[in-house]
Amino acid sequence: MAATFDLESLKTRLYSAVLSDVLDQLGYPNQAVKPFVRPVDDNSVLCGFARTGLYMKRYHLPEGHNPYALEMDLIDSLKPGEIPVLACDGPTDRIAPWGELLTAASMVRKAAGCLTDGLVRDVRRIRELGFPLFHGGIGPLDTKGRAEMMAADEPVEVAGARVEPGDFIFGDVDGVVIVPQKIAAEAVRLALEKIEAEDSTRDELLAGASLRSVFERHGVL
Repeated sequence: MAATFDLESLKTRLYSAVLSDVLDQLGYPNQAVKPFVRPVDDNSVLCGFARTGLYMKRYHLPEGHNPYALEMDLIDSLKPGEIPVLACDGPTDRIAPWGELLTAASMVRKAAGCLTDGLVRDVRRIRELGFPLFHGGIGPLDTKGRAEMMAADEPVEVAGARVEPGDFIFGDVDGVVIVPQKIAAEAVRLALEKIEAEDSTRDELLAGASLRSVFERHGVL
């Protein structure tokens, strides 16, 4: 699937609202994450393919145990265009899986961003780096002794939306939409067609046409 998408082009052409509309049309009405998930920078665009990680709360750190092991394996194995999608059962005040160092490691591997319903930190530096990060809150906590990734590359739920490895993820200032892998090509094609119709509708509205007349011509609103 990834080889058929020009992600850099889609970042400039798509937007989350039109993808959400198309998913409604295709019978997938529950693909937008809950609106508490926000970008660290409103200009960020998240566009790529999911790699998933599932977190659990921890209240004890056994001696000699590395709580970052599975997390490091996931980040170290990222490929260009992939997005770590970290499920923390958010909103949460305890689980904070992301910061500057994971950002740096992901950028070197040309990851397309990160999506989590957990907390993030080092936000000022991440903004400076320009890394697309969509999060469930900001706080200074480390996960050590508080949480740990318990599984990777299996289906998860992030902010109310199911995400499977390989799903197409798109996010912008309006929110984040999860496009199931099996319908991603069709959804993107329909979204681009809808954008063309919306562009025509906008031009005609700005020229003074009525909403009803342009809706009858283009069928979008």
